[in-house]
Amino acid sequence: MKNVRKLTEGAILMAAFTVLLLVTIYVPVLGMVVNLFLPVPFILFAAKNDLKSLVLFMVASLIISFISGTIFALPLTLAYGLTGTVMGYLLQKNKSRTTILISGSIIFLSNLVIQYIVSTAFFHFNIIDEMIKTVNESIKMSSKLMEGMGQGQESAKIIDQFEKGLDLIKTLVPSLFVMSSFIIVFFIQLLSLPIIKRFGIKVENWKPFREISLPRSLLWYYLLAMLGNMLLHPAQGTYMFNAFTNLTYILQLFMVFQGLTFIFHFFYQRGTKKSVPVVLSVLTMLVPVFLYIVGILGIIDLGFDLRRRSGKKE
Repeated sequence: MKNVRKLTEGAILMAAFTVLLLVTIYVPVLGMVVNLFLPVPFILFAAKNDLKSLVLFMVASLIISFISGTIFALPLTLAYGLTGTVMGYLLQKNKSRTTILISGSIIFLSNLVIQYIVSTAFFHFNIIDEMIKTVNESIKMSSKLMEGMGQGQESAKIIDQFEKGLDLIKTLVPSLFVMSSFIIVFFIQLLSLPIIKRFGIKVENWKPFREISLPRSLLWYYLLAMLGNMLLHPAQGTYMFNAFTNLTYILQLFMVFQGLTFIFHFFYQRGTKKSVPVVLSVLTMLVPVFLYIVGILGIIDLGFDLRRRSGKKE
């Protein structure tokens, strides 16, 4: 009886996944939103079943996605299916949301990197290069229009700025992969876990944002990355330059995140309206000066335990 119920549940969830997959593939605009719900059937199944059943469910989903959506559906199924399976299994083990976010992000990132390598090595298709080529063509067309309007000098300056920006994007591809993986899995959690709760699966609540504090070791990694970059002066385009640039960029974002949590903590202690830290967070994302200030706050908070020194304890 138990096996029959498991098969029935698996069949229903597989049907739901197939519908979501078809919408993602064949309905462009709606599919951009629906793809975030692709892991839900996997999370639901993984939260209630053993590892053997999870492997069978994953294999079945790959077969069905190949039949219904051709070979182009397989990368989607692998990325979202494996991520959902890991998230569901961790829910079964009563892990925290932070653990689920980090683990899910690592799985999604691994899929992203492997698929990028496969598409580049075997299919000779580099999505980053293709996007950059498209942007370059747009820049050239805009430049010709500006030259025709007698703005040749301004056109040259703008093109130079855009080309430097594109070179930076090429360098920061690993960082972009990391950050996009965390953002996607965060939104998957945000949208899917309330649905999961309705099916009677226990889901831990998030810690308040103001209570989140990153490991202090990140500060030392950040300082070492900056020191290494200053002392070694790696040439642009080299592997070492790319490694230091990406490491510094990611760690800077962590410092900004730490600074934002400190701001929320600081204003919470003083009983200020919640809208104040929210507005400051928005300004941080929009105004570069605020970004640097908040990053410095994060560094000070990690290095000198600024929260404990900033006033009364909660």
